[in-house]
Amino acid sequence: MNFITFPEHQLRSFTYSVFKKMGCSDDHAELATDVLIKSDLRGIDSHGVARLSGYVRLWEKCRINATPDIRIVHETPTTATVDGDGGLGLVVAPFAMKVAIEKAEKYGSGWVAVKNSNHFGIAGYHALMAVEKDMIGISMTNASPLVAPTYSNERLLGTNPMCYAFPAGKYPPLIVDMATAAAANGKLEIAQRANKDVPNGWIQDKDGQNSINPNELKKGGSLLPLGSDKDHGSHKGYGLGATVDILSAVLSGANYGPWAPPFVSFLEPPSDPVGEGIGHFLGAMRVDGFRPAVDFKAHLDNWISRFKTAKAVEVGKKVIIPGEPEHEFEVERKINGIPVIDVVVNDLNLLAEKIGVAKLA
Repeated sequence: MNFITFPEHQLRSFTYSVFKKMGCSDDHAELATDVLIKSDLRGIDSHGVARLSGYVRLWEKCRINATPDIRIVHETPTTATVDGDGGLGLVVAPFAMKVAIEKAEKYGSGWVAVKNSNHFGIAGYHALMAVEKDMIGISMTNASPLVAPTYSNERLLGTNPMCYAFPAGKYPPLIVDMATAAAANGKLEIAQRANKDVPNGWIQDKDGQNSINPNELKKGGSLLPLGSDKDHGSHKGYGLGATVDILSAVLSGANYGPWAPPFVSFLEPPSDPVGEGIGHFLGAMRVDGFRPAVDFKAHLDNWISRFKTAKAVEVGKKVIIPGEPEHEFEVERKINGIPVIDVVVNDLNLLAEKIGVAKLA
């Protein structure tokens, strides 16, 4: 497994050129690029430029609208439903979060459900938009049905990530950004590229037996909910995944559960949709709606300081603050560049050749 390191601007330029080739406007191409590059900068390599081929594939199948008319279709002072018009979730979700932030600025909080969208990248990007305004940001989305509920081997839920982001003072924002499955599908893709097994407890085969084969999903297997199995709290991950599905899709009018149109290439959309596209749910809450923001951030700093000094059970280990590793990656990669595995580089160069843009390397 070899990596090629690229300066940030080179990956940005390449990614932008791909989105422009798809027919995106300058603003949309720039925004979609920013979401993907943010993922790579933060070390979430599964959701960055490695996803570009997937977006192009869906666009070629007319499942992504490169020039959407994103609009509010239902609204109250503090809530809204947004129709993404089949656009890139990378563009639709930031639009919805801006609506949530504007409502929060006026009324204290804003909540937006989204339908008729697509894969929106990392949840953290959207939640962090609120943090920049001294707000608590919340973002979540439903996704390809790859996860089986507790006691089942039927794929009914997505990995359905959720993110909560909190502004701090002297520390970087505290960000809880996670899939509600035992592992995100992107982790399996990374293992596939590296030709490695995955940990026991991530996936099961089509008969419901544990597996460590990262290709199991393509053979009818399923991801397990957060908690792994029934003996280790999988009902909690199942409940969280269900919550994301309901807030993102049942509430908005998007497709939910097994009807969610998949991003993965080995599944096709169901022929009997119950809604429109996939759904997101985004929220923003003004910190000063509860107490002065400066006081909250001082106490969150104190919270972080205390947890950073927690006694570790192993020498050389330390308690990690949610979002801390990603921040460290971002600082380092801004300076030294972004490493991309050679398999992904080859895939991107093939993509470039196919759609007619300059190769990455």
